[in-house]
Amino acid sequence: MKRKTKGILLFIILIIILLGGIAGYFYYQIISPCFDIKEPVSIYINERKDYGKLLSDLETVAHIKNLAVFQKLAVSMHYENKMLTGRYVITPSMSCLSAVRMFRNGQQTPVQFTFNNVRLKTDLAERIGEQLMFGPEKLSEKINDPEICKSFGFDTITIVSMFIPNTYEMYWNISINKFLERMKKEYDRFWTPERLEKAKTIPLTPVQVAVLASIVEEETAKKADYAMVAGLYINRLRKRMPLQADPTVKFAVGDFSLRRILYVHLDTDSPYNTYRHPGLPPGPIRIPSIAGMDAVLNYVQHNYLYMTAKEDFSGETNFAVTLTEHLQNARKYQNALNKNNIR
Repeated sequence: MKRKTKGILLFIILIIILLGGIAGYFYYQIISPCFDIKEPVSIYINERKDYGKLLSDLETVAHIKNLAVFQKLAVSMHYENKMLTGRYVITPSMSCLSAVRMFRNGQQTPVQFTFNNVRLKTDLAERIGEQLMFGPEKLSEKINDPEICKSFGFDTITIVSMFIPNTYEMYWNISINKFLERMKKEYDRFWTPERLEKAKTIPLTPVQVAVLASIVEEETAKKADYAMVAGLYINRLRKRMPLQADPTVKFAVGDFSLRRILYVHLDTDSPYNTYRHPGLPPGPIRIPSIAGMDAVLNYVQHNYLYMTAKEDFSGETNFAVTLTEHLQNARKYQNALNKNNIR
């Protein structure tokens, strides 16, 4: 009888040890690092909330060691039907339990996105949209909607001046409406009382500052010359002279690669052709940078009314006070173009 009791007791102990080992192993799988990565990686869940895609991304992007453990935890925690959109960062030390909790609780990590050196409205929608969940099409639709633009104080042409090129931090799944509201707040933050006062003394509105800055930035690639060029155009505006800015003609004909502006280009009937239409064009010809707008607000005061590129193609500019001097500079540049067979 004693032997039988000892045998049963030993069997029970072995079962307990075995179950404990299994439980310990499973517990270890739950709390130990679950991903074979050396650097943090991002997992994106969009509005489709595709659980199958998430599992695929965990394998291909995060290199999960044991997908079955993640799936069992997801089922036990009722995650599959409670997915939340966002950008989620998987770290090398993260366990499967921590990962499921992060996804279930929507503990996403903000993105830092940047846009600069953008020329057209279509480029703007593409550059921003590809970095956020709503995508280029939704942004393009909004900034081409007259009522939406009007609600922010712009029209479909000037709305691009609301976007101040910079690096921003926000959640990847931000709604398109919240995003536009954020951009308007950043615009209002940029236009401090000091900047508004400087614009008023020129006098230009904030939108007009953006328009002029866009022309300045297309006119010269040298930031050091921005304020000089801005001063020249402001001189022409004050004298009610046509700006005669070649970049606006390039915008009007839709070809920024032009090296020479010919008479056929100057005949283009467009409000952006500043040879035919006095004053500023109706909107920016690119998305102006902060440096460009500040150069306009802090323009160099001088007497120059004319400019042309230097004949050595250095990117420098020849400025002139008189038309006679300007024509001499222009002739040098034209001769250099001819010599180099630039048409």
